Amino acid sequence: MNDTRHEPWLIRSDLNFLNHGSFGATPRCVIEDQRHWQTLLEEDPIEFLAPERSLLPKLNFVRQTVADEIHASPPDIAFVRNATEGVNAVVRSWPLQPGDEILVTNHGYNACINAVAQAADAAGASVVTATIPFPIRDPDEVVQAIEQSITPKTKWMLIDHVTSPTGIVLPIAELIELAHSKNIRVMVDGAHAPGMLPLNLSELQPDYYTANHHKWWCGPKVSGFLYVDQDCQDDVLPSIISHGANTEGYGPSKFQSQFNWPGTFDPSPLLALPTAIDFLASLHPTEDSNRLAGLMRHNHQLAVAGRRIILERFNLSEPAPESMLGSLATVPIPSWANHSPDQIQAIRTSLRDEHRFELPVFRFDATNVCLRISAQAYNKLEQYERLADAVAGLS
Repeated sequence: MNDTRHEPWLIRSDLNFLNHGSFGATPRCVIEDQRHWQTLLEEDPIEFLAPERSLLPKLNFVRQTVADEIHASPPDIAFVRNATEGVNAVVRSWPLQPGDEILVTNHGYNACINAVAQAADAAGASVVTATIPFPIRDPDEVVQAIEQSITPKTKWMLIDHVTSPTGIVLPIAELIELAHSKNIRVMVDGAHAPGMLPLNLSELQPDYYTANHHKWWCGPKVSGFLYVDQDCQDDVLPSIISHGANTEGYGPSKFQSQFNWPGTFDPSPLLALPTAIDFLASLHPTEDSNRLAGLMRHNHQLAVAGRRIILERFNLSEPAPESMLGSLATVPIPSWANHSPDQIQAIRTSLRDEHRFELPVFRFDATNVCLRISAQAYNKLEQYERLADAVAGLS
């Protein structure tokens, strides 16, 4: 294997890593910064970690960084370990009543759908699944599917900004406006959005929005944010109730106090996030007010080009318009449609072990077995060409 000690990314040089969308990949300089913070913590643990001493200013610097990137107010932002934790915190806060309906979609992330189902079961409420087609022609099909699934009993909605299995960017602004017009509160699972898409929560005005830092912002693992509109903050509690519930000095509001301090924890994944965003901004500099706009354009164009290679190799129509893609792209492979779970696993294993490709291969529904590609700064167009060759040999 080639010496990669001076490369900005730590990914193995013999691995075609086309799965940034799952856990991300953290640059070398960010890992080094995280370790720096961990060393400072161990040199003076109480001074560093006690909320009433120097921890809160450090967290607030990161909070301001996040707020600047997503165009939100810092008091409305709390930190969580990941977007799934953020969804769980919000879903548990909903005062569900028997007969209430929670609307989700068939493109939703399984872990978060499970959280909704558990809350609904406990309250005697129901989960209604809107069926968004895939392949899909345009965003109007999304809005139509959601609107047709709303009933007078619909009180809450969980929607993805970017769908995990199908890599589709949903028309979030239209969906939030639709929900609010019918007095439905909206939880947006934005796990993939920061670093992939421009974000302006002040304009979108969701009731709740959560996302990961480790995906397209490339921060260390176990780091994310939860935005909650001020009108909803009193009801949202963290997964761990600790001192912040009744002790002053843990934050400017009860909302932030409770999320700031889950008990003894390692804040280094949070504290290294500004370094990650600075690094990403340096890769494709731009005069745009969104300092990651250049990288976002690059990754989008690479994902579109990579998908086009696969579509043309197998003479396939596009399963979603390019305008509905970010840095992910999912392609159904027709020859795999009737494969068993064991056959699908065999494809994954062959791509990984024989061809050195890491990417998801999965059954989306009864008729579609798909592969999903990611595009990040470390990927090259020829990797998608080699992937097409490998898939052709398996089909």
